[in-house]
Amino acid sequence: MPDKGPSPGPGPVPDEEWLARVALTRVLEPGDPVGGWWLREWGAAAVLGRLEEGEEMLPGVSARRWEGLRARAGRVRPARDLEVAAAAGARFVAPADAEWPAQLDDLGDARPVGLWVRGRPSLRIWALRSVALVGARACTEYGAHMAASLGAGLAERGWVVVSGGAYGVDGAAHRGALGAGGATVAVLACGVDRPYPRGHTQLIGRIAEQGLVVGELPPGDHPTPSRFVLRNRVIAALTRGTVVVEAAYRSGALVTARAARDLGRFTMGVPGPATSGLSAGVHELLRGDAILVTDAAEVAELVGDMGELAPRRRGPVVPRDLLAPGAARVLAALPARGAAAVSDVARGAGTSADDAVARLYELRSLGFVERQGDDWQLTRQAFLSVFPEGGDT
Repeated sequence: MPDKGPSPGPGPVPDEEWLARVALTRVLEPGDPVGGWWLREWGAAAVLGRLEEGEEMLPGVSARRWEGLRARAGRVRPARDLEVAAAAGARFVAPADAEWPAQLDDLGDARPVGLWVRGRPSLRIWALRSVALVGARACTEYGAHMAASLGAGLAERGWVVVSGGAYGVDGAAHRGALGAGGATVAVLACGVDRPYPRGHTQLIGRIAEQGLVVGELPPGDHPTPSRFVLRNRVIAALTRGTVVVEAAYRSGALVTARAARDLGRFTMGVPGPATSGLSAGVHELLRGDAILVTDAAEVAELVGDMGELAPRRRGPVVPRDLLAPGAARVLAALPARGAAAVSDVARGAGTSADDAVARLYELRSLGFVERQGDDWQLTRQAFLSVFPEGGDT
């Protein structure tokens, strides 16, 4: 068996299974279902031993693939990776650890081998009340505004905002949560000690100080297109629901939304202009099972506890809305132009003449109507209130 490198340092000595999982983050690609099956059937230590010894090939892979995995296993130095991670302020969390978020187990054999976590808070506790905000990298000003607004609003309500640390919607969501003094988690497709994209080095550093930076890959590992896609399943599984702010038809954000749907999580979308290609993917989601949301209150109503309701939405209240039903019917019976006799008003309101007279005097005291001899007509204030379009009806 090759040298595993220097000792991880003072503190409890890691058990063999835990240390094997550290090593296997350099061997197995994220989301590899065959590797997950091996771990479930034989355990991490046994799988690593078989790869290192190479005497008997594990089932489910070709000879070429087996040799590629063996080549990787021959170069692992888990103790060294733990030292590099510790220097960057990161730690390794395995499925058996107390900090492991149990909802990741919903991924089955595609569950991460383990997670590298940079930051002080407990990932398990934060994940219990978290929402994913994802979307286009090349987002519009509208998309960036909505992502930042949702991030800030959710953070103010005590929710943890989870995203991928990328340009566009991801970055705006993180900044919104940070600006509100809230909690946010960036799930990366590379080592947590290697911020990507480079232009977000400062942002990811700030997230690590105020929140958490999480990844499946060991220190120093780089992102690839497939790793970005596979990273999205972790975002979906970690959170109670996923909100897509802007996404074209081929956006990776839609992968996160579909993974959330398949895992039984809430899937939400923020609508955009019907002519915007960057909202086309979101609109396709909304035509399916996704739920339309426009602000943090609506998101919290879906993913939150019973009674955590969004405020009722309605237009502005005008004076006529406060009238009793009988008075409102009499007011509606008056013509837009000119005056009307009491008998005509009573007939239009479906009431008696005496009741119509009583209602008309009530309406006059409120400034809605005025007398013209024996007839009645709307005042200018009432005309604008009852016929806001100028009386064309």
